[in-house]
Amino acid sequence: MNISKANRNRRPTQFDVAKLAGVSQTAVSSVLNNSATISIPEETRKRILDAIQDLDYVPDRSARSLRTQKTYTIATIIPDITNPFYPAFIRGIQDVANHNGYDLIIYNTDGVLAEEQKCLSSVKQNQVDGLIVAAFHLEEDELLAINTPIVHVNKTNREAPVLDSIYVDSIAMAHTAVSHLIERGHLRIGMIAGIEDSPPGYNCILGYRRAMAEHNLTVEDAFIHGGQFIEEGGYLAMEKLLEITPRLSAVFAANDLMALGAFMAIREAGLRIPQDIALVGIDDIPAARMVTPALTTINQFQKDIGQRAAEMLFNRFSGMSDGAPYSVEMPFSLIVREST
Repeated sequence: MNISKANRNRRPTQFDVAKLAGVSQTAVSSVLNNSATISIPEETRKRILDAIQDLDYVPDRSARSLRTQKTYTIATIIPDITNPFYPAFIRGIQDVANHNGYDLIIYNTDGVLAEEQKCLSSVKQNQVDGLIVAAFHLEEDELLAINTPIVHVNKTNREAPVLDSIYVDSIAMAHTAVSHLIERGHLRIGMIAGIEDSPPGYNCILGYRRAMAEHNLTVEDAFIHGGQFIEEGGYLAMEKLLEITPRLSAVFAANDLMALGAFMAIREAGLRIPQDIALVGIDDIPAARMVTPALTTINQFQKDIGQRAAEMLFNRFSGMSDGAPYSVEMPFSLIVREST
């Protein structure tokens, strides 16, 4: 194993690594690709990794791509990279991508149809090996047209999905949040819906209305206000809800960012949470635990969603999933804190 740090006039190759480690190139390739096909003893794996470090070996991605007809890159499309929901979601995807030797491209759309379509076109041009998409407006036929393995996130469950999909039941989440408020004795409950024609906004309205109807509680048109899924959207919607007479005793927001915006509007109006108005959100972002009083919310286990979505995608690559598209439902949990 006494090869000098290769010939510095040329780039080290897998052959150099194999020679330094005293193994076959097949063994080196197996370690580099985290392959489960060939069993590599731990001592041999360590020799290979040591040789890679000693030689400063970097795999030639372009040569590998030409040989395998793969780009070793996947992409994800998300609505808002600044929303604290998405970092954990992205981390879950990246952990699986890294384990499989893949890079990850992230596209941000701001929840705008034109941007979603632009990102989808870029995905097609880059010829990535797969896509995980969380979009508000893209239709399934648009996604199918790029002819790339896809996992669709946050689609409502269907008996015969057209694409592999993973979702948390947003109707059930909203129903759970509003039922919690009703159990606390609240009868006049408003809602901050976000973008009302988006899947999360529309489904949360359904869950809100269902919970209210089950308890024969009135829902006036003025009880529901939309906007953007950001703090400002929640603030503006809460201002309108505060104008209702008699006043609402509780408000459900379709995500935590909007709930935090509502928090500010309630405080500026000189009202107390939860004594004057109770408040509940969805997502359990870090700030939900840090505000005072801490926000009651619903945890969607964002990192788990990202990991499971990526696993579904790689299962398609490997042939472990070779049948019809299927749908996976992920769990959620109500986190009760001081705001209710």
